Amino acid sequence: MAYSLIFPGQGSQEAGMGKDFYDAFSSAREIFLRADQALGFSLSDIIFNGPEEELRRTAFTQPAILTVSTAILECLKKEAGINPAPLSLAGHSLGEYTALVASGVLSLEDGVRLVHLRGRLMQEAVPEGEGAMAAILGLDQESVSAVCSAAAPGGECQPANFNSPGQVVISGNTAFVHAAMEKAKEAGAKKTVLLNVSAPFHSRQMRPVADQLREAFGSLMWNEPSVAIISNALARPVRSVAEIQQALFDQTFMPVLWHDSVIRMADDGVDTFFEIGPGSVLTGLVKKCRKGVTAQTCSSVQEFEALSTKLKEMV
Repeated sequence: MAYSLIFPGQGSQEAGMGKDFYDAFSSAREIFLRADQALGFSLSDIIFNGPEEELRRTAFTQPAILTVSTAILECLKKEAGINPAPLSLAGHSLGEYTALVASGVLSLEDGVRLVHLRGRLMQEAVPEGEGAMAAILGLDQESVSAVCSAAAPGGECQPANFNSPGQVVISGNTAFVHAAMEKAKEAGAKKTVLLNVSAPFHSRQMRPVADQLREAFGSLMWNEPSVAIISNALARPVRSVAEIQQALFDQTFMPVLWHDSVIRMADDGVDTFFEIGPGSVLTGLVKKCRKGVTAQTCSSVQEFEALSTKLKEMV
């Protein structure tokens, strides 16, 4: 069996996530402490105690999810004694940055500082109430793209996440997103859901954020990845630092090609996917993207013990 480690993105957070790992394992506590020190404030307190509205602030959500996912992965190495050897790594949106930390491209400290900046810039890029995202269920990718073009000929609304067959997220100006939702219903969508997010991620409105992130890249220490990383923007491996940085730049305002990424990993030989981090969103999406593959979540100590056993059997 060949496996891939996948890392969740924004929306998987909840107050208290990772606390069972913090309480049970010294290696997890070390990761939370390092993140707090890197940021200069107690991210751990926000993660464990909320309140939820504080944790939902993009500038906190992004480093919080990265930290929890990294802590769980560190426990696999230090507590379970497993040196994971995945065929590839991938993350959904923010999760791609977690994959970079997991592969050694970025240190934890640089990773949390970078996504803290990314979250703040995304929040500030669009005035509150002027950007929105919505999930369109029951239409294929081409139909959703056509709906967006019809609702917003100027590009003010576009597909943002191609998550699985029949699930596409759109993003952009609030008025145009609502118009696209109506047109999607007229086109036969089973359901449209306005998402509880604070900005129109992966839309053209995020282009200024990409420019500012590129400037920030120059202040970080980058390494070549130890394992193939599947890019959200390309749905294929990126292997050099220059290629990774370009993919991150593009990812900021271009769609997340998650469905195609899963297909690529499966075509490369991956038959098992382990989701490392809070929630189980990606586990569900993987199963919809490719029949016959196995997907397993690791977001609690109980799930960690089950995953540790399975990985030891695979080594």
